[in-house]
Amino acid sequence: MPGLWDGHVHTGQWAAVSRRLDLSSARSAAEAAALVRARLDAGWDADEVLLGYGFRDALWPDAPTPELLDAGEVAVALISGDVHTVWSNRALLRRMGLGEHDWLLKEQPAFDLGVRLSATDDATLDRWIADAARTASARGVTGIVDLDMGGNVDAWQRRIGAGLHAWRVRACLYPVDLASARVHALRSGGLVPGTDGLVSVGWFKLFTDGALNSRTAWCADPYPDAEPPHDHGLPSYADGELLEAAREALAAGLVPTIHAIGDRAVTQALDVFAALDIPADAPLPPRMEHAQLVADADLPRFGQLGIHASVQPEHAMDDRDVADHHWAGRTGRAFAYRSLLDAGAVLELGSDAPVSPLDPWVTIAAAVTRSRDGREPWHPEQRLSLADALPASWGGVAGLEVGGPGDLAILDADPHATDPDALRTLPVHGTVVAGSLHPQAVEERPPEAAASRNRRRDG
Repeated sequence: MPGLWDGHVHTGQWAAVSRRLDLSSARSAAEAAALVRARLDAGWDADEVLLGYGFRDALWPDAPTPELLDAGEVAVALISGDVHTVWSNRALLRRMGLGEHDWLLKEQPAFDLGVRLSATDDATLDRWIADAARTASARGVTGIVDLDMGGNVDAWQRRIGAGLHAWRVRACLYPVDLASARVHALRSGGLVPGTDGLVSVGWFKLFTDGALNSRTAWCADPYPDAEPPHDHGLPSYADGELLEAAREALAAGLVPTIHAIGDRAVTQALDVFAALDIPADAPLPPRMEHAQLVADADLPRFGQLGIHASVQPEHAMDDRDVADHHWAGRTGRAFAYRSLLDAGAVLELGSDAPVSPLDPWVTIAAAVTRSRDGREPWHPEQRLSLADALPASWGGVAGLEVGGPGDLAILDADPHATDPDALRTLPVHGTVVAGSLHPQAVEERPPEAAASRNRRRDG
């Protein structure tokens, strides 16, 4: 079948997560702190920052405090599962030169601190990404849309030059990259020199709001437990400023994609797209990231404006209980993939890795079943059929054809003959990228299986 794409990845953060303390099981601030304490008790170099990742505090019965993470002179920083919040102790604040009130940061300040905490040398990061790429390739991934922040194009030139040929990559840009993009004439859809045709310039990413778990997604209705002035979430731009930023990018040949999670943010993003003069033959379509809560009146605007919706079905499984609480009475239009498709939106499926696993079969299963862990389907009316979910994972191709990209996923089972609940673990034989089967893209198999494959090739 055509090679599978992940439409939304943060490669640097995704590759680094396996080297961090996993906090996804914590059901309270106290439990998260206990996981930190257990890691410290097992032995920790006091000169190193203890980085944790994956906590989701939207339904916690208690609140984070810096004192809960007190570990003497050991600096501790915990990054939320949606990456929009960083919770730190006082030692971390001292080490990073932050103010005493900066122990719980959200949105841009959290992103900025996250970049500092994740900083490593290029060679180490590239090695981590190559290791992680092998795992994703073994699940059928042949392409990604990479939304890492800052210097993305240069980074992929370096990685391809070093021999990482496992994927095609659409490398996206941010406002911080705009001046350099102008100097180097980078335009959406253009191939990046020195990458053997594997890397192209992707979208120009802008934000309208934050995230549901951090209660910063910008909504028309207030959050039940929040107080003004941010009880409706946190908008990133005033309307006119967002439009100006999008127009500036488009004038430089960069097509915008706009992060929008709350329904008020989605409306703002659609208003901006409506005001832009994006040519019908633009090299990439206008795109919205996430579109998690959409007002009924806004659904048809996706089709009318030609907007592609980059969505992450596993987020609905992660956040169903959070949405039921914070978006009570509105979840019929939350993660509303069937409604978006029926309204004319073009869906592109992805993971937002490391927020969800970079595994297209996990993504497809979530879209098709709207369930996980044996629970009843959540709003099953918003399920996609497998016939809809697969093309939304093919990176814009309609199927296999002569003259098309030589990017294939080779499966060991027919997904159409597989129980939907078993799609998450559908066995994948390997991948072909640009006509070449990469050894690192094939799952490890017993020696007798490898010998059998070799006999078939020789015969």
